[in-house]
Amino acid sequence: MSVTRDDVRENYAEAARRVIGEGGQATDPSCCGSPSDAAGSCCGPTDTLDISTGLYSSSETEGVPEAALLASLGCGNPIAVAALEEGQTVLDLGSGGGIDVLLSARRVGPTGKVYGLDMTEEMLALALENKRKAGADNVEFLKGYIEDIPLPAATIDVIISNCVINLSLDKLAVFREMHRVLKPGGKIGISDIVAADDLSAEERAAKGSYTGCIAGAASFEEYESGLIEAGFTDVQLTRTHEVVDGMFSTVVKATKQAL
Repeated sequence: MSVTRDDVRENYAEAARRVIGEGGQATDPSCCGSPSDAAGSCCGPTDTLDISTGLYSSSETEGVPEAALLASLGCGNPIAVAALEEGQTVLDLGSGGGIDVLLSARRVGPTGKVYGLDMTEEMLALALENKRKAGADNVEFLKGYIEDIPLPAATIDVIISNCVINLSLDKLAVFREMHRVLKPGGKIGISDIVAADDLSAEERAAKGSYTGCIAGAASFEEYESGLIEAGFTDVQLTRTHEVVDGMFSTVVKATKQAL
């Protein structure tokens, strides 16, 4: 079955609606379900993977609005690997309910700025409410696509993303846009699902759905070569854990060459 951008958007809009619930409050503490609870999985109604739990420590999430944590659909913790510093400007691709944006805002402090980019109206509404609750004045959420980032060139110090690039239908466009908006010497610190090089596209699709972050995953070789083609240097892909046979949660780091 072919997948479109609208399929991905609707899947994550539904995830946002599940978190908010009919009463407008965070109501789904088991949003990601369990391996035996496919209907409750954040990764989509056809997936049984539980890849979004236990990613943040209690000290990190203290004071973060509950809905931001419940809407976290990631596969890692990019904040733990991005080495953010006070005063930096950060961009989170596919920011969802905003948890990584809010955590980044703490790291960069009042002299820094964090942008969250998402294409889903429901997630953006949830993120704006979480921003209000957290009192994060150094945060701005943008509507748009990660293949066409609505920011000027050379304005971002660090790009983070959490299990989102695997959902793009044009990953090279994403890599090129990341390179464009980064300042010279800027870095990426990404968590994503990456496939073993010996798995064909058909074999990846057999292991999980596209909207569930599995079928659309690039291989390690594809990911690395795409970043290099886009102009990145010092590309590193480090497996953290296997989420399903041959598919790995992976930390991705790279640098835009300094002038």
